[in-house]
Amino acid sequence: MFDTLSDRFEGIFKRLRTRGKLTPSDVDEVAREIRLALLEADVNVRVVKQFIARVKERATGAEIAKSLNPGQQVIKIVHEELVATLGGATGKLVSASKPPTIIVLAGLQGSGKTTAAAKLARLLEYDQGKQVLLVGADLQRPAAVDQLRVLGEQIGVPVFSEPTDPVSVAQAGVREAERLGRSTVIIDTAGRLQVDDELMDELRRVTDAVQAHDVLLVVDAMTGQEAVNVAEAFAEAVPLTGIVLTKLDGDARGGAALSVKEVTGLPILFAGVGEKIADFEAFHPDRMASRILGMGDVLTLIEKAEAAFDAEEAAKAQERMLEGRFTLEDFLEQMRQMRKMGPLSSIVGMLPGMPKELRQAEVDDSEINRVEAIICSMTPEERQDPSIINGSRRARIARGSGTTTAQVNALLKQFKIVQQMMRSLTKQGKGKRGRKGRRKGARPPGMSPEDFAELSGMPGLGGGPGMPGMPGLPPVR
Repeated sequence: MFDTLSDRFEGIFKRLRTRGKLTPSDVDEVAREIRLALLEADVNVRVVKQFIARVKERATGAEIAKSLNPGQQVIKIVHEELVATLGGATGKLVSASKPPTIIVLAGLQGSGKTTAAAKLARLLEYDQGKQVLLVGADLQRPAAVDQLRVLGEQIGVPVFSEPTDPVSVAQAGVREAERLGRSTVIIDTAGRLQVDDELMDELRRVTDAVQAHDVLLVVDAMTGQEAVNVAEAFAEAVPLTGIVLTKLDGDARGGAALSVKEVTGLPILFAGVGEKIADFEAFHPDRMASRILGMGDVLTLIEKAEAAFDAEEAAKAQERMLEGRFTLEDFLEQMRQMRKMGPLSSIVGMLPGMPKELRQAEVDDSEINRVEAIICSMTPEERQDPSIINGSRRARIARGSGTTTAQVNALLKQFKIVQQMMRSLTKQGKGKRGRKGRRKGARPPGMSPEDFAELSGMPGLGGGPGMPGMPGLPPVR
């Protein structure tokens, strides 16, 4: 996500950090580089001019002159202005005083509108405890209603539609929600290949008929400036209240995200960040700005971890680790919970301070599947005590998991190293250094450099930094 833009900012900031006092010519040079980076990212020209003007004004004023670290202060200014450009505060949906709350989704064909409707329904149901009814009012595209029904079944949300006309379907859907006691109605309307009068007229009639509380425009983030043009066209014809950006995970430049709020004045409320139905999140301008500038997004990562990990099980696993009783069974459970957080490449992108090479490396999710297959092919006794796994058992496990004996051996060797490391950390924690333990990233005492290096190849434990109750990262290719 935004890899190209992040790389440009990383290069600019790296040079800034090495400088002491900044001269006006230094500020001009930084401004030129940021302007080029934003234009190459397909950001609206007007937005770029306004952004650069604000940064230069602050970077040449007393705010910098009084700073002990001018370079860091400029970075702080760029981050704050980026947050403002993305929308400032996190936007929220309207909540009706008398249910149901009615949300209408609009957009062009191919923008991911129907999928976004289901993803939004899931987010409201699972994260906010709403009772949602999906209404299929897209009667233009063949199988649009069928697609919505399939998605609704996947997430356990009821879907309503009937073969009449869009306005009648929308009105009937609201009445059905009232009958069922649903708190929120999401209406999926028809799209077109391009903006036209017929599309706008139909959308106006639907929103007026149901008295929608929110009208959200779904736009494809990968279309760049075209997404902004579409948003402007819709905003002129319909009283939009917010934007949903889809396919944001595939947008390496970020032009749409950085332009649409400044140009239209509409807040970005949600973003699709992956193909799975759960890959959908509220849009936080401050967190997104941090991601763009390579500062990570720890808050979103923690939220994902809290949602994926069972707190009680995590506490028990941590206790077993401290006691040196961490087994392959525990490891398997942690891997499964970690997988619920989404693609591992997106997790890497949220970690602050990750090197460019690691952020852009191909994180091999299939490695987790392979390790899971190996562990699942073991008996409960073998998972609890891998030392009993002899040659014949290893051959059986390899056959059962569809892997090779060498891969089974590698996993067992790496896991043995992990157990040794945990035992040494437990002893060290009880020693004279107390709870401070060893320096972060240091090799535990008693472990050879070769064994410590090999840990980086173990999925879920040694491949990168972890979080409390959460394993590390698998190897990257």
